[in-house]
Amino acid sequence: MDRRRFILLGTAGSVAVLTGCGGGGGASSAMSGGVPPPSAPPTSTQVPSTSPTALTPGQALPDLVRLENASTTPNAFHGTLVAERASKALRVGGSTEFWTYNALVPGPLIDVFEGDTLQIRLENRLPQATTVHWHGLPVPPSQDGNPMDPIAPGSSRTYEFTLPVGSAGTYWYHPHTHEHTAEQVFRGMAGLLVVRSRTDPVPAAIQEKLLVISDLRLAPDGSIPANTAMDWQNGREGDYVLVNGQYQPVLSIGPGQSQRWRILNATNARYLRLTLDQHAFTLIGTDGGLLGAAVPGLSEILLAPAQRVELIVTGGLAAGASALLQSLPYDRGTMGMGMMGSAASNIPLLTLSYSGPAAVPVALPTALRPIAPFGVPTATKRLVFSAGMGMGMGMGGMGGGMMQFLIDGKSFDPARVDLTSRVNQVEQWTIENRSSMDHPFHLHGTQFQVVSRTRGGVPILEASLAWQDVVNVPALESVVFNVIQREVGRRMYHCHILEHEDQGMMGVLDVIA
Repeated sequence: MDRRRFILLGTAGSVAVLTGCGGGGGASSAMSGGVPPPSAPPTSTQVPSTSPTALTPGQALPDLVRLENASTTPNAFHGTLVAERASKALRVGGSTEFWTYNALVPGPLIDVFEGDTLQIRLENRLPQATTVHWHGLPVPPSQDGNPMDPIAPGSSRTYEFTLPVGSAGTYWYHPHTHEHTAEQVFRGMAGLLVVRSRTDPVPAAIQEKLLVISDLRLAPDGSIPANTAMDWQNGREGDYVLVNGQYQPVLSIGPGQSQRWRILNATNARYLRLTLDQHAFTLIGTDGGLLGAAVPGLSEILLAPAQRVELIVTGGLAAGASALLQSLPYDRGTMGMGMMGSAASNIPLLTLSYSGPAAVPVALPTALRPIAPFGVPTATKRLVFSAGMGMGMGMGGMGGGMMQFLIDGKSFDPARVDLTSRVNQVEQWTIENRSSMDHPFHLHGTQFQVVSRTRGGVPILEASLAWQDVVNVPALESVVFNVIQREVGRRMYHCHILEHEDQGMMGVLDVIA
């Protein structure tokens, strides 16, 4: 399949509720404890229908659990996240230990408005240091949960920031400790954060659905196994792909009803090529919020790891009918002798089930919100992604060598400043990928506007403006975007295949006055 034909975003106790679990493996089933691929779950996980678990297909899609706001002050949100171990029975006679926020997988939903001031206290009860990174949000560098600001086991800290007007969008939070981000996420630590506008142009009659897509690998004893050497090379993909922590759940819709789906790809490395039988998607938003106008009639959407999307889905079938949301095969390339990246077969995600009386579809406004271009850049930057076999042993070490994932030929050093920018200056960045696999590029603290791409030496202008904080850079291609940093301090930029990030495919940007 030709990946260039797709719509590319970034291109246009015990667990109280198991509600997305990070994890999985890019290795074959032989490399992941003999676990079959996602389409054929191990029979040992199948329990009697009287005792369904999160791995029992056909259960109703669970809603995300909201984080409680302890503040009674208007425009203030005070909450507590506890990073802790928690267990959930996924197999008969056994349990699986996850690492969680508030004993929930995925973590609790943080639902706030533009203009709100957030105070979120994190208590770390894990055996490792951790942080909370507020992915995509325009927060001060000191509050961004970067790797140089770890919270030790048994310690706590409070993050505080105000969400500016214009920041409405679909975001998420996850750990960002160097060399341990991948493990903490695949063990369950990720949560959705929605910033709302009080003047949202999308009609309130369109029902909203929040979908956190994650994946999970289980060893034969029911535990979540560590990464294999192949995982460190290619990025971990799981054997179960979950939606809100549920395996192949059911989402109800009425004939003619329109729903607004906010979707997060919370996996370590899996690309999601989304399609819905007998339906077309209407794209209305990307990472940083709404587009200028809706884009209807899309048969596929490709979500790289960490990307988000807002879609309108309108029920065009009759009561009693159903349709399957699935991820189609996508070749993201691999390093070394690994399997082809991201599933060679279709992966069912959820069933859209029709019931109830017919409804009249709700029309969208012609314009959603204005998006103005940044203007003429006054500075430029160019980064080169590369990967290959180096000397010595490391996380991905095999046979006396290890994979090296580099930016500009360098591996991450938290004490080194790699790039310098000036606050409020328009910059144009070019990200060139010289490796044999795709890399999703993420820049902290801001949203950018993709300008163009180069494929086979031919520049291709971006069709329209959108706000993004992750862009997929396909193998042997490059992407150009414009960006402004609004806060002084140090920011991170990196590949969002978390195994690559942990192995050094990351750099430090110092934003100065």
